[in-house]
Amino acid sequence: MKFAIETLGCKVNTYETNVMIDSLENIGYNQVNFNDLSDIYIINTCTVTNNADSKSMKMIRQAIKHNPDAIIVVVGCLVQTNYDLVDTIDGVDIILGNVHKSKIGEYIQTFLKTRESIKKIEDICNVEFEEMQLNNFNKTRAFVKIQDGCNNYCSYCIIPFARGNVRSKKPEVVTNEIKELIKNGHQEIVLTGIHTGSYGVDLDNYSLSKLLTEIVKIDNLLRLRISSIEITELSDEFMNILKNNEVLVDHMHIPLQSGSNKILKLMNRKYGIKYFVDKIDKLHSIRPNMLITTDVIVGFPNETEELFKETIDTIKTINFAKIHVFPYSKREGTAAAKMNNHVDPVTKKKRTRELLKLSKKLEVETMNKYLNKTLEFIPEIYKDGYLIGHAGNYLSIKSEGPKELLNKQVKVLIKEIKYPHLVGVLIDINA
Repeated sequence: MKFAIETLGCKVNTYETNVMIDSLENIGYNQVNFNDLSDIYIINTCTVTNNADSKSMKMIRQAIKHNPDAIIVVVGCLVQTNYDLVDTIDGVDIILGNVHKSKIGEYIQTFLKTRESIKKIEDICNVEFEEMQLNNFNKTRAFVKIQDGCNNYCSYCIIPFARGNVRSKKPEVVTNEIKELIKNGHQEIVLTGIHTGSYGVDLDNYSLSKLLTEIVKIDNLLRLRISSIEITELSDEFMNILKNNEVLVDHMHIPLQSGSNKILKLMNRKYGIKYFVDKIDKLHSIRPNMLITTDVIVGFPNETEELFKETIDTIKTINFAKIHVFPYSKREGTAAAKMNNHVDPVTKKKRTRELLKLSKKLEVETMNKYLNKTLEFIPEIYKDGYLIGHAGNYLSIKSEGPKELLNKQVKVLIKEIKYPHLVGVLIDINA
């Protein structure tokens, strides 16, 4: 049996897709490209924006068109929040929410026997962490999902309704998974989740900082990265671990969302601008070379031109290394959807372009700081004679060199910028 899978959305979805691939390959199924003729099509959906909903629905219809006789499986966030919408599509055979993805093989085999549709949508607010482990990433970077769900209920966000309550993977399971990944040659571990920094709030007297204390002790761990963390979760204990453990990389992704106190309050974020800036200053006092990337939502309801300019000023003050820009998308069922003074699409596009332009300026300024300096990076791709990969601070680097250096940490002298890459020359081929 051949299967094809399409993944939309976040790194957690990517992780769970890999779990599903493992599950199917372990029972003898073969993966093919989503555009190829397949016996089974799986769409792992996203619902973070209206555009994500539309893309998910498009991929479902595209799969049915590819092969009307194929088994069509739809899973994930769109199903969890809008099951009725998915169920209206004739030709969908298996529908799962955000629970039971790890059992995908069992459900497909059951369907093959009975030819009866399967629909499993759990109450996402009353489930335990679904244990998942895998080892099919490339040998550079492996993602480890340590938690699921979010309790923050930011006013614009549908994710708590799609992913449910915060639930954490057991600490010993996390550390054992990481040990196995390292044993199999992985160079970097990325801790990921829906709200990664909330890890442990559902466990007895445990936290992300306590988990990090255990992880940094693991032998042969070269790099440890946190996919994203909230500014409010940079506790003194966390800062101390960061200060004393170089295995934690010089890069953090910390969502800002808005640089205006008024908009942050409307968003139901749990901090103000001064708090955010002070925490970043403290972070840089511990790790001067730490690069910070962020998320910003543009055109949130009631965002005037003046408040948008406040965001611009805040971004310049903090001096982020890169900004991921998201035009506000109205999500029914959220508090923001009911607010007055929604920003018109033309204004949102204009502000989005302005922020993207600022982001590129900040990126290039950051890259310029590394000209004629040495950096270590781990090549992940070999293309046209170049090794391409990321430094610990997540800057993209390319350098001429032999393919044999893939997935090995190497040192380069940075000679020029060819956006979006720094171009280096190998100076320690035996690193």
